Amino acid sequence: MYSGPADRIDLSQIRRALVIKLRHHGDVLLTSPVFSVLKARAPHIEIDALVYADTREMLSLHPSISEIHCIDRKWKSLGLATRMRNELQVLSGLRTRKYDLLIHLSEHSRGAWLARFLQCRFSVAPAYRNKPSFWKKSFSHRYALPLNARRHAVDLNLDALRRIGIQPERAECRLCLKAGTDAEEFVRDTLRAHGIQPGAYVHLHPTSRWQFKSWPAEKVAELIDALTARGERVVVSAAPAPEERLFVEAVLSKALRPPVDLSGQLSLKGVAALAAMARLFIGVDSAPMHIAAAMGTPVIAIFGPSGESEWGPWLVPSRVVGSDTHPCRPCGIDGCGGGKVSDCLVTLPVEKVLQAIDDLEASLTRAS
Repeated sequence: MYSGPADRIDLSQIRRALVIKLRHHGDVLLTSPVFSVLKARAPHIEIDALVYADTREMLSLHPSISEIHCIDRKWKSLGLATRMRNELQVLSGLRTRKYDLLIHLSEHSRGAWLARFLQCRFSVAPAYRNKPSFWKKSFSHRYALPLNARRHAVDLNLDALRRIGIQPERAECRLCLKAGTDAEEFVRDTLRAHGIQPGAYVHLHPTSRWQFKSWPAEKVAELIDALTARGERVVVSAAPAPEERLFVEAVLSKALRPPVDLSGQLSLKGVAALAAMARLFIGVDSAPMHIAAAMGTPVIAIFGPSGESEWGPWLVPSRVVGSDTHPCRPCGIDGCGGGKVSDCLVTLPVEKVLQAIDDLEASLTRAS
């Protein structure tokens, strides 16, 4: 039986581990199984996380995490002296923890510096081909990246554990996100004020911080009207960013049957609570789609230029809806020609999304 790499790590030698993911909200949430699997295999290890401050809610309340350390991207605008003082405070806190293992899950150069500064006995990071020798020599273990890039981001994160001898079982690789009591109570009260019961609505999050991933506003409005005509209650969420609020306003202006609009009113934990109580989630490739998957809610995911093989709903009943008439998809480009508008989304018909909903619900009925 395969027992892992020859240089696998004896977990009994590890007391504390630090997992680093300095990326966006969805990227951070997709690391959550790394903490769960490592803790399940070695319950004695204290596992900490290092993330950007604005993504902290993606991992807070995770039962396998001991401490979360944060770097605030806003420090860059506070002046050199203030930024250095804040950075040194974080470094001091990290060094005090005396980590035996460091797991770096992105290309950020900070991971290489920290592996050296913290003097971890073991450290693991991706084996990027274009990185200098400083990167390669900073880590005791480096894990291979697929040549064809058709590997889900969760599996890429878990490859860090595979490299050091931990072979995860699929059942222990689910996303983990805890909404928390406060967020759950706020969402319940908000739904009650609109006469909606948990489990009796569709959660629609039509926006992304990257607008080229969004379905056109008129298509979203048409979908809302079609769902409402079927007797569905639709609840819309969006981030408070001005461009996302403007997008929702455009949707509402075109919808004949306006939904319940909670855009800009929910924290990330609130979005998680809203998704958890929904009968179905519909959205584009964005952090809320991954949040819904983490909460175990069935997902309809609308994909354009990004690839569902890498970023699709993870281990949850789902359907991905994408164009069949654009063989260039997924291209990974920010709109056709870099123009911020994706033809594969502009031409995607509402009927195809409705068919995906019917197909998913029929599958769930058969499985029940």
